[in-house]
Amino acid sequence: MISRFILRRVIIAFFQLLGVSLVVFFLIRLLPADPVANLVGLNASDDAYAQAERSLGLDKSIFEQLSVFLGFSEDPGLVDASLGISWMTNEPVFLEIGRFLPVTLELVTLSLLLSFLIAIPLGMASATKPGSIADKVALIWGMFAGAQPDYWWGLLFVFVFFYVLGVAPPPMGSIDPMMSRPSVITGFLTIDSLLLGRFDVFISVLFHLMLPVVTLVFVISGAITKMVRQNMVRALSSDYILYAQACGLSKKEIGRYALRAALTPAVTLVGIFYMILLSAAVTVELVFSLSGIGQYAIRSILTFDYPAIQGVVLTVALLSLFIYLILDIIHAYLDPRVQY
Repeated sequence: MISRFILRRVIIAFFQLLGVSLVVFFLIRLLPADPVANLVGLNASDDAYAQAERSLGLDKSIFEQLSVFLGFSEDPGLVDASLGISWMTNEPVFLEIGRFLPVTLELVTLSLLLSFLIAIPLGMASATKPGSIADKVALIWGMFAGAQPDYWWGLLFVFVFFYVLGVAPPPMGSIDPMMSRPSVITGFLTIDSLLLGRFDVFISVLFHLMLPVVTLVFVISGAITKMVRQNMVRALSSDYILYAQACGLSKKEIGRYALRAALTPAVTLVGIFYMILLSAAVTVELVFSLSGIGQYAIRSILTFDYPAIQGVVLTVALLSLFIYLILDIIHAYLDPRVQY
C-alpha cells in the first residue's frame, strides 16, 4: 500500500514540476526587460543588437525558444539536465547551481536540525508543565525572536560575538581565506573535508557557519517551539491519552504516544519551514558573505540571465517537491490513514 502511495506522489510531483517549468518560462518573457540591451548597451548599433539577439536565441519564436528550453532541440535544456547555458558566464547552469546550492543547503539543513533539537524538548516541557520556566521561556522567545528580521539579528550577532567579544570569525565566507579548499566530491564542504581527511577545513567550515546558523535558529526555533507546544497540549487532552492514563500507563509511555501525535502535524510544516529558511538565507548569505544559491539568484536577476533564473526556480521547485515527498512518506508512516 505504501508503494502505491509513493508512486502516486511521484507522478503528481512530475506534473507539478512540468507545470512550474512552463509557468516560469512564459512569466520571465513577460517581464518589461530587454536582456539584449543589457548585454550590448543602449547605444549599440542595430547590427550588434541583432547579432546579440541571435546569440541568445531570442530571435526565434516563443515556441522555438520553449523547445530549446525543454531540450527538444540540439541546444542543451531540461532533457539533458543541463538547464541551458548561462548568458553571462557561458557555462551550463546546472554546473553553476551545483557550486552555489550546497552552501545554502548546508546552512539551511544545519539550522533546521538544530532548531528542532531545541524546539521539541522545550515544547514538550512547556506543554507538560504549564506556567513553568520552560513555558515562560518558550512564550517570550517565540514572541521576541520573530519581532525583527533575520538580517538584523545577523548584524547584531556579528557586532556582539565578533567585534565586541571576539569569539566568532569575521563574516568573510564559509572557510578561512588562508586555507585551500578540498577537492570537490559532493560539493558540500563539511562532507568533502571529512571524506578527504581535511579535519582542519571541517572545523573551519563549522566555525564560519556558527553565526549564520545561530541567526536562523534564533529566528525560527521560537515559532517551532510554539507549534510543538500547541500540538502537544492538544494531544495530551485527547480522548485516547485520557484513556491511556486511566489504564495506568506510565508517564513515559503516555508522553511517547502524545509526542507521536504531536509530531504528525509538525512534520507537515517542516517543508514550509525549509522553504522559509531558503528564502531567509538570501539576506543571511549577504550578511556573512556566503556564496549560496540566494546570491546566485540575485546576480542572475540583476543581469537578466534568463537560463540562470529559470534554473534557480526549477531547482528550488524540485527541491521543494522532493522534501514534500519525503514528508508525505513520513506522515503516512506516522498516520497510515493518509495513504487512502
